[in-house]
Amino acid sequence: MTISDRFDDIPERALTWHRAGRGAALATVVETWGSAPRRVGSMLVISGDGEMAGSVSGGCVEGAVVVEAMEALEDGKPRLLEYGVSDGDAFAVGLACGGTIRVLVQPVGAALPEAVLAELVAHRAARTPAALVTGLDGGTPTLATEGYAQRFRLDRSGVEEDGTTFVAIHNPPLQMVIVGGVHIAQALVPMARIAGFDPIILDPRESFANESRFPETRIVTDWPDEGLDRIGIHARTALVLLTHDPKLDDPALMRGFDSPAFYIGALGSTRTHAKRVERLTAAGISADNIARLDAPVGMDIGASGPAEIAVSILAQVIKTLRQG
Repeated sequence: MTISDRFDDIPERALTWHRAGRGAALATVVETWGSAPRRVGSMLVISGDGEMAGSVSGGCVEGAVVVEAMEALEDGKPRLLEYGVSDGDAFAVGLACGGTIRVLVQPVGAALPEAVLAELVAHRAARTPAALVTGLDGGTPTLATEGYAQRFRLDRSGVEEDGTTFVAIHNPPLQMVIVGGVHIAQALVPMARIAGFDPIILDPRESFANESRFPETRIVTDWPDEGLDRIGIHARTALVLLTHDPKLDDPALMRGFDSPAFYIGALGSTRTHAKRVERLTAAGISADNIARLDAPVGMDIGASGPAEIAVSILAQVIKTLRQG
């Protein structure tokens, strides 16, 4: 699977176009107010011959941004643009309904050095988080891998409290490791994929974990602790345990507690979970780690059947991702 299959490939296109001599300007949403249609951090790349990819407004102001990008490619200077309902030009290109956005335009090779962009692309290819840090009042952008823990955790680009430093977060794709290739997992996998997760089925029982039950899905048939070591758990990982079998769930939990996974949830009734807590406590797992576990898994929405339970699980995972 290529990087463009996993998430937006705007920085990659910008670097490719620049190195091919076509020129490239990267436009990034740095702030929004009201009903602006795209989130902070959304990107658009414009080549010197007018080709573009990505979006900063869902089509509302792209035309105006392209004009500014062309001028930036001519003089090599960045632009900080603002479009809103009080701006007649914004009305002309379709931004209404009370929305306002600020867009930073950076010509590659001038305002955005090729070496910095290449380093960012390398981090994205390696699936390692990185932040592109830019002073809105000028200065050369830099790349950071530390110092913005909360922004990395929440996947939230934005302007810092100083009002002049913009941090664009580039996280690896979200990952959901599902232990147990059961019926709920069959419903959860396509839902998770639509929501932007890379789902992985982990189950040593090949009668459960196979291509016919989970088409076009990565399947790992190792024992759960060994499989998690091979898969790798990072801060963008949700670990969902669905086997109902302590022999499979407990080894996965032990690995999960030692990891930076943002979510750990396990299927089971209240009684089943109470027994699980007893086992984990007897094994020396701390109360703080046990408290990380959402069990019974999923939000309490009165779910009935595998598909509705999968909805409740995905909702809880997203809530934890976005709200902590």
